[in-house]
Amino acid sequence: MKNPVGPVLRMGDRIDDVVAAIRADNPDQDIEVIDRGSYVRVQGEERVRVTEQTLREHLGHDYELRSFGTMMSSFVGRVVTSSDEIVWEKIRNGRGGTVR
Repeated sequence: MKNPVGPVLRMGDRIDDVVAAIRADNPDQDIEVIDRGSYVRVQGEERVRVTEQTLREHLGHDYELRSFGTMMSSFVGRVVTSSDEIVWEKIRNGRGGTVR
């Protein structure tokens, strides 16, 4: 993967459900899961998103997007949050290029 972005999640009981939600919100790309024992890196190419609605479908109706922050120990890329989704995207410099 040339420009991987995405969350680094603490290992827990609901990791598979979170990964399923991320895959559901990114159907047109290959989502890679790297298990490091105490944490899991979930990544896609250039842009990955997850919505509160999809997380609720996988984790329960009362799940709140703000709870996702307690699972995420780190991330790769730039993270953009709103009231209903989290997006990780490739970081670009001011001239439109990629920061390496």
